[in-house]
Amino acid sequence: MTTSDVQTPLRLRFILNTFYSGPQAWFFVAEDKGYFREEGLALEFTEGDTLANAVPRLADGLYDAGYGDMNALVECAASRPEEAPVAVFAMHNRSPYTIAVPADGPVLAPQDLAGKRLVTHPNDAAWRMFPEFCAACGIAPDSVSIEVSALPHKDIVPLMLQGRWDGLFGFVNTIRAQTIEAGLDADRLLRHFEWQHHVPSLYGAALMVTPTLRDAHPGAVAGLVRAVNRGLADTVADPDAAIAAVARRNPGLDRVANRARLVGTLGLEMAHPEGARIGIGAVNPERLTATAALMAQAKALPSVPAATRLFDAGFLPPLAARVRTLAQLL
Repeated sequence: MTTSDVQTPLRLRFILNTFYSGPQAWFFVAEDKGYFREEGLALEFTEGDTLANAVPRLADGLYDAGYGDMNALVECAASRPEEAPVAVFAMHNRSPYTIAVPADGPVLAPQDLAGKRLVTHPNDAAWRMFPEFCAACGIAPDSVSIEVSALPHKDIVPLMLQGRWDGLFGFVNTIRAQTIEAGLDADRLLRHFEWQHHVPSLYGAALMVTPTLRDAHPGAVAGLVRAVNRGLADTVADPDAAIAAVARRNPGLDRVANRARLVGTLGLEMAHPEGARIGIGAVNPERLTATAALMAQAKALPSVPAATRLFDAGFLPPLAARVRTLAQLL
């Protein structure tokens, strides 16, 4: 018997990372298939404006759960240890951050970025982690000029290729999908400098909850994780049905581009070899510890959060129930 058999569903305010899009499909699959309802939960989804920004909104108590950036969580937990959320299911076991540059341009290695002009969205998670990238690659951060733009990537990429900027911060698959939306060949026209190669300890997006929700309703948190894990398994099994679930919430969705984003996310951000051993959702505490130490040094954080403060493994489903690896999608 589930909690939904005996009581009114617990309503949770949930902040997403962005507008309804392909790489969030597991949440909507879980909702459409009744997995949240079976766990006694009713989620109220709100569109967000970056993975990084979801974290402080959870810390402010505006939402009960959300989809946020693990590295922004390190920063938040260092300065707000009591209010910062806690991750309970790590969706991205590889960092999705990148700097995309024109493939036929002069920037051939990260060190060539010195003296160049880059563009970023406000509060972009990759931009926020640029000090760590610079520390790993031996670049002086102030040697790079960075412009903030609210233009969508599908507009920024053509302008970059025309010479307005030398590179673009973002996520690999987001940039790729919006380049496709712009009618351009992303694989031919862009070169990427990916954090996963240069700062390999980093994780990416994770399901997070507030300390209040975890402490007051641990059963609800466990149910939330179970439902999302089931939605993920279904998404991997049928990406087309998953995109249909997203489109029911965003009818104007470019299905082709967002299917590419979803499959790209599954095959890149969620295909670290670690997944074959511990499953999608779990983390390696040593990687989290290394990330916290690197960020504390690069950003002069007031403290170094412990891995156990950042991630609570107590709500994970059994290993046998987790998606074990997505490497076959590469």
